[in-house]
Amino acid sequence: MPAATAVETPVSRRIAERRRARAERTERSVTIHTASGNPQGTLALDPDLFGVRPNMAVLHQVVTAQMAGARAGSHSTKRRSEVRGGGRKPWRQKGTGRARQGSIRASQWVGGGIAMGPKPRDYSQSTPKKMIRMALASALSDRAASDRVMVVDDWGWTEPRTKDAVAAVAALKLSGKILLVLGGAGSDEVSFRSFANLPDVAIVPAGELSAWDVLRSDWVVFTLASMDALSPGGTDAMAPAEPAGEDE
Repeated sequence: MPAATAVETPVSRRIAERRRARAERTERSVTIHTASGNPQGTLALDPDLFGVRPNMAVLHQVVTAQMAGARAGSHSTKRRSEVRGGGRKPWRQKGTGRARQGSIRASQWVGGGIAMGPKPRDYSQSTPKKMIRMALASALSDRAASDRVMVVDDWGWTEPRTKDAVAAVAALKLSGKILLVLGGAGSDEVSFRSFANLPDVAIVPAGELSAWDVLRSDWVVFTLASMDALSPGGTDAMAPAEPAGEDE
């Protein structure tokens, strides 16, 4: 008996088109700058992280799970059995003309227990690692498509100074909320302490970067060390350095 062949329907055709579109990767590159704002070459971004089509459904689910996991869940209210007092029946059952009551600590009384009130609970949600990676790639690709990703070769500071961080932000022409991704081991402490006092700069290690960190920032700034830590390909795909242009 011949094997049954799949019949293509309009729905299956649209599903296949969506899958092909999501599988496509866009090649993008970014200019490498120094801390003083001078260009030092170009870097080919990893298409699996910076060239995918954003999946809004996965982004929503992962960000919701991350925000839920940040909740303490320590809220608590006292129920009827936990409120102090109310052991005696307030009045007899019949003959008073009033509604029958069994305790002054019932939920309808002032000072009584809370009916169906919140109790301590765990709000964390289990999210597959592939979905977390896909959400991060979707967020980074959105910022890369908007030219909101910047790579700095190295901050080059030997001691922490907030003044140097302010000068670097001005030289790189960054505005709004800035996410600084650190990944190296040498000067990361100096960079962290230099940017720590700036209210519009958030700092995160490359290994802890999440989709929510990217989405709530206007600019995402990497160093070559953090790009190595984030992307499996690292900076091996860096194009030949272009001559640095003169300052205007």
